Amino acid sequence: MEQAPDASRSPLLAGLTLRCPNCSKGKLFKGYLKLADGCAACGEGFSALEQGDGPAVFVTLIVGFVVVGLALTVEVAYMPPLWVHAALWPPLILGGSLGLLPPLKGLLIGAHFRHRKGEVERG
Repeated sequence: MEQAPDASRSPLLAGLTLRCPNCSKGKLFKGYLKLADGCAACGEGFSALEQGDGPAVFVTLIVGFVVVGLALTVEVAYMPPLWVHAALWPPLILGGSLGLLPPLKGLLIGAHFRHRKGEVERG
């Protein structure tokens, strides 16, 4: 029941939009970050695509870079009291981290799928 990959859409873009990297139709996750067992649309198995802590590391680096840059800019430009920093940055860190984690995990899964196609038999 396995379909050929959809040539009109890249596995990277499919992963970024949380879709199956093979057909771009089925869902990649069955929860917030829980990888589905396989694609309901094409039957592609996802068990070999788990990324571990890689996406979390990238999210930490990206969100940390943005928040530290913004915090330094705000501090130098306005010199607000410490409570303003304590009120501003935790929601930005939490929102940015939770918002970036699924698409980044999907992107890394799509990249893994794309680069392993010729090396390992899928299934």
